[in-house]
Parts: sequence; structure tokens; C-alpha cells
Amino acid sequence: MNVGDRHYRTIWLNEDGRSVDIIDQRWLPHDLRVETVDSVAGIATAIRDMWVRGAPLIGVTAAYGVAIQMREDASDAALDKVWHQLHETRPTAINLRWALDEMRRVLTPLPLAERAEAAYRRAAEIADEDIELNRSIGRHGLEIIRKIAATKKPGEPVNILTHCNAGWLATVDYGTATAPIYLATEAGIPVHVYVDETRPRNQGAQLTAWEMAGHGVPHTLIVDNAGGHLMQRGAVDMVIVGTDRTTANGDVCNKIGTYLKALAAHDNGVPFYVGLPSPTIDWTVHDGLTEIPIEERSGDEVALVWGRTASGEIAQVRISPDATPSANPAFDVTPARLITGLITERGVAHASPEGLKALFPERG
Repeated sequence: MNVGDRHYRTIWLNEDGRSVDIIDQRWLPHDLRVETVDSVAGIATAIRDMWVRGAPLIGVTAAYGVAIQMREDASDAALDKVWHQLHETRPTAINLRWALDEMRRVLTPLPLAERAEAAYRRAAEIADEDIELNRSIGRHGLEIIRKIAATKKPGEPVNILTHCNAGWLATVDYGTATAPIYLATEAGIPVHVYVDETRPRNQGAQLTAWEMAGHGVPHTLIVDNAGGHLMQRGAVDMVIVGTDRTTANGDVCNKIGTYLKALAAHDNGVPFYVGLPSPTIDWTVHDGLTEIPIEERSGDEVALVWGRTASGEIAQVRISPDATPSANPAFDVTPARLITGLITERGVAHASPEGLKALFPERG
């Protein structure tokens, strides 16, 4: 995507051919900062502390972390160590494990002398593949928006509700949930996006809104609890969210609050779609409620918020009493029965084992 007159990915290889440059998303939307990361420890910090976030981007970042390790030490022991070190950073997002497994699969059979070059090459391929997956998700999702525009909203904007950030900042480019929105905008189909703020880290308010503004997409920021009200009033035509892990039976694990949006959509007859690339599907899990580990993050993310003060300073402030403890489950699980369809790179699947296997028969 473009920021001003320059095209950006979220991560790219530095000119030194060894380290990687990333957009440090902690400072958005107030400051666009690019950081150079040149160590496995730095990669782990960037993932764990959410300099980068979003399941696809976490996976790509981890792949480059393996490559950096192979430049330092290409032994089997080092490969095993970096796998565990990076896997522990964000346990819920399945793309992280998928990317680490893929790097280990490619590198293990190779002689030590060939591993570093192969690791950088495969990491770059995973990044390019992510872009193509997202572009394909966009094309399939575009047809859903086009149909709504033609049959239900002729001449009017299609109102789309999002939650969290599943945009290009959560991937390498295009995004998952946002790819159909961007392609619809480019196709001249009028859309309007309701952007959930997405407490506690405000990825909607800080990241999705920044993306929408940068791409010229009409949008409105709303508090998380306004979504149900808008659906009751007929103000939402469809919901599109992303996912950090989707089970083989179609359950979706995504940012906390997604489940409540799905319930409201179901109660009001609003189509609820999930945009996901196939590496986000965990074919080993069949019950999201019992089998997916839910990351519990620091309570400080609930009690403290970042923002820009009237003086222009980017600062953190406390919004709760010092003595009040905070709980911070980062994700929830939306059962397949509440999902209208899963928008993948191969098409739109029914949220069921049969629906997913129809598009991915090799996984049957």
C-alpha cells in the first residue's frame, strides 16, 4: 500500500542483505517509524511486544528471524532453539508455527553451508506468497461486495463493519479483511467502513482508521459496543474480520470482541465473513473453544493507553485506579455456526469441515 507517494510493505530486507526493516506499529497513527532488526532477540521482541502484529505478518517476521539465526549459526541445535524461542512469543497465531515449521522443513535436509542463503530465499518467498494470497482473498471478497451493491444498495455505499486490524499492516500487503474493501474502492464501488476501536490496544482506531484514511476509503470510527446498535438500525450491510487461527471445522479465533460482533450480526441477519489465507487454518484442531490456547497479555494494556496530547507529545496515560487489577485475554473464539463464509484465496468456503475440504481437498 502507499503512504503518501511511497509504496510500503510492512517488512523488507535491509540493504545490508542480513537484517530486516519493519514498520514499528506501536507509534501509528501519529508517527511512521521504520526500525532495523538484526538479531533473533530483536525479532522476538518485535513479535512479542507488537512492533509487528497480525498472524500473517508474524509468520513472515519469524521466517526472517530464522534466516538471521542461520547467518549466525546454522547448526541443527540453533535451528531447534530459534524455533522454540520465536514460537513462544505469540502462541495463539497459527501462522507463526506454520512459518517456523516451513523454515525447518526447508532447511533441515540442507548442508550447514547452504542454510543461510536458503533461509533468506524462503523467507522472501513466504512474504511474496502472502501478498498473492491476500490479493486473491480480495478478489473473492470483492464479488460479495459487488453483489450487495447491485442487489441491496444500488447507488448507495455498502456499509461494512470491521474489528481489530486485518489490513495491510497485519500482513505484508493488502490485508485479509481489508483486501476486498480496497479492491472495491479501486473498482469504483462505493463503500463505507465502520471501524471498531478494538480495545485494549486500539488497533482499529490507530491502525485500520489510518489505513482507510491513507487509501481514501470513507470510514467512521466507533466504540466497540456500538456495533450491535448499528446492526439493529440497519446501518451495517456486512461484517468482515480477520483471524489468527481457524480450525478444521470452521471455528475462528480472532481479536477479543469478535465473538460479540458475530452474535449481534447473527441476531440481526447481517452477513458475517472472515478473510483468511490458508496458512491460518489449523487442520489439527477441530474445536476452537477447547483446543486453541488463548494468549493472556499484560493487564497494563487495559489500564494504560497511548495517545497524542494537545502539545503533540505521544504519551501513555492510566485510565483505571492504581489498585484495580486488569485481566487481558487477547482473543476469543467465534463458533462456525455464526459465520456466513470464510473468504480464502481459493474462494468462499462454508464454515464447516465439508466447506473447507471442498476448497482444500488435499487436506482431507
